[in-house]
Amino acid sequence: KLNISPGPQLIIASGGDKPPEGIRSRAPSLQHRVDTTLTWVKRLIKFAPVESMAMELVRFDLHKQENPEISGIEYQHGTLYGWEVREYLLAKFKRTCQYCEAKEKPLEVEHIQPKSKGGSDRVSNLTLACHECNQAKGNQDIQDFLFGKTDLVKCILKQAKMPLRDAAAVNSTRWALFNSLKGLGFPLTTGSGGLTKFNKKRLGVPKSHWQDASCVGQVPDSLIFKTKQPLLITCKGHGTRQRCRTDKFGFRKAHANRDKFFQGFQTGDLVKASVPKGKFAGNYIGRIAIRHRPSFVLQPSDQSRKFDVHPKYLQAIHRADGYEYQFS
Repeated sequence: KLNISPGPQLIIASGGDKPPEGIRSRAPSLQHRVDTTLTWVKRLIKFAPVESMAMELVRFDLHKQENPEISGIEYQHGTLYGWEVREYLLAKFKRTCQYCEAKEKPLEVEHIQPKSKGGSDRVSNLTLACHECNQAKGNQDIQDFLFGKTDLVKCILKQAKMPLRDAAAVNSTRWALFNSLKGLGFPLTTGSGGLTKFNKKRLGVPKSHWQDASCVGQVPDSLIFKTKQPLLITCKGHGTRQRCRTDKFGFRKAHANRDKFFQGFQTGDLVKASVPKGKFAGNYIGRIAIRHRPSFVLQPSDQSRKFDVHPKYLQAIHRADGYEYQFS
């Protein structure tokens, strides 16, 4: 997470653990996380009067998350112990009750399989629920509580059993990012996750990732947010290198063209389309997927139905650069 604080300080919330001595290489996917963060730090430095940086050095205890040796009430309402598990669940389930999808309510840690029926404290058996849903479910099995909502049950179980992939990645890249930022020459301070949470509560900062970042490290007694709509930047990549297209059995069925551009456009470009006639006549803004013929696929920004459009009706707004930009 990146955010510029009201003062001339660049706030970075990221993480990872120090690699063993003698080991310098990282998996490409992990190195990509470090490089992408560093790229945006350098870009922001060009436009903002940054004088110092603060980074949150988080280390997730994966063993504790998988096997927390602590009981229900203390586990859910402890002041600091177990904070990593709760924060991990909040991020994983997007601060939403998984039963009624409420977002603006206090959330509690919920055991999917009740402990009274053999459920454990493993993170794969935990989800988030508002107080009303938590009380209504009680010690019922999730299949009984959500009877008739098969799709919702499948979604909750699938999400809950996702591996701790993001937490492991954070543990693996923390010191690499720290050393890279230190090499930029700015004063760099660090803060713990507990300090970030303390600052949030002390200053009454709302729960959102970009505002969390402003609470990293030592912060003043008051924060002024000059916007309520931060620019969210999502890394989307530059497409696939795969040239051979296969069917579901793995047999070759087609070969992709090596040229990524056609008539000045490439897949991922943000365009304005002015279609003069036909079923989809009108003005649209969206992203395109090119074909190597004058018929592209346009996905409107409002997520309405995709349709084919001739490139002569398109005007480029933003060329694909591997990132997606939107206001929250």
